[in-house]
Amino acid sequence: MKSVVDLQMVSHQFGKKIVLSNITLSINKGEIFGLLGPSGSGKTTVVKLITGLLKPSDGSVYINGEKMPSLAQMKRYGFMAQSDALYLELTGKENLDFFASIYRLNKQEKKQRIRKVMEMVDLTDHIDQIVETYSGGMKRRLSLAAALLHDPELIILDEPTVGIDPVLRKSIWDELRQLKDKGVTIILTTHVMDEAEKCDRLAMLREGQVIAMNTPEKLKSDCHATTIEDVFLHYGGAAQ
Repeated sequence: MKSVVDLQMVSHQFGKKIVLSNITLSINKGEIFGLLGPSGSGKTTVVKLITGLLKPSDGSVYINGEKMPSLAQMKRYGFMAQSDALYLELTGKENLDFFASIYRLNKQEKKQRIRKVMEMVDLTDHIDQIVETYSGGMKRRLSLAAALLHDPELIILDEPTVGIDPVLRKSIWDELRQLKDKGVTIILTTHVMDEAEKCDRLAMLREGQVIAMNTPEKLKSDCHATTIEDVFLHYGGAAQ
């Protein structure tokens, strides 16, 4: 199976603080790959290294065989960070118009994609509303829409459903599965156990190290566990 993302013996530190230690993993085309762990386990740092926003202290990160950071590869993925990078004084539509211009979508593509992603995150009725008046959950949904706007082949989502109600969360997961079925590769971080169950494969992180990695079913089978939370605790993870 073709790998889209490869981390090879990646370590990272901020000053003297080691936040990642010898991470090696490959993420395949068309899979939903989850990074599961509590706050401070290194999930966001892994994501920032994959996107090229950080360079590893040691080791190498590749997307489609190109060493990151690579400007060419950075144009091919969609990224949703933990903190919303939105222009609060603009409307939802104006925000997406701006991002569409960065991705150089033509007028027709822009119109179609804005309509599509706003429908997906259930913000069509709020498209002309100033973002400053959005709730926290609405801002998260608009950030997700922006990440999907240019129809990327790789989507990297850092805690994508925080603050989103259960009904919409299910809708978003349905859409993510449809994207996966089209061959899109999806990487997401989470500390929510039921979301981890929905991933094709998981890497469990604790204190900057991968403590287990496999499909949710295999992880549970190997530990004779009934839940992913039990698996995490089995491998020495802290209670959530």
